[in-house]
Amino acid sequence: MDPQAVVTIVFQISMGVSLAACAGFRAFTPLLVIGLAGRLDLVPLAERFDWLSSDAALLVLATAVIIETLADKVPVVDHSLDLAATFVRPVAGALVVASPLTGFNPLVAMVVGLVLGSTVAGGVHLAKSKTRLVSTALTGASANPILSVAEDVVSFGGSVLSIFLPIFAFLFACLLAFVSYRLLGHRRSSRSSRGTGVAIPPR
Repeated sequence: MDPQAVVTIVFQISMGVSLAACAGFRAFTPLLVIGLAGRLDLVPLAERFDWLSSDAALLVLATAVIIETLADKVPVVDHSLDLAATFVRPVAGALVVASPLTGFNPLVAMVVGLVLGSTVAGGVHLAKSKTRLVSTALTGASANPILSVAEDVVSFGGSVLSIFLPIFAFLFACLLAFVSYRLLGHRRSSRSSRGTGVAIPPR
């Protein structure tokens, strides 16, 4: 394979995985960013995914970003939003991974998106939801809006970084994935410990 093609694929996958990690916080922000990047010719979009840069898609995505961002600041509503997002964010993760893969057949690109994007976005989302539940239990949800603003910054900032510095953003996404894994692994260990009555030392 042409070395230039390999470099292009590495950059595209790095960009997609980074955007998928951001989708674990906000489903529509990375989609809006990749759509705008495609519209401004900053990032070529793959065949059959160029609809993301259309007027209609950008308008719908911008509206969805506003609604998701504001709703997440409201106690109780934020948990309902997280429940619905359990299905939405992995789909968004799959789309943002598949859409920049210009060198792949559209079906192959979607499969890669489902395998990588859904996994990364879903893992980050589950870790985020766990953090939000802990915050609710400890602070009576008073700290949730602060966490929400931090998530807004990470999702938007990470999405923009993914477009301009995909390798650096990918390393950040790997860090998020590792933290998510540790949080979820600790949760499973804690449940196992309570269920058996045997203390499990931290890994």
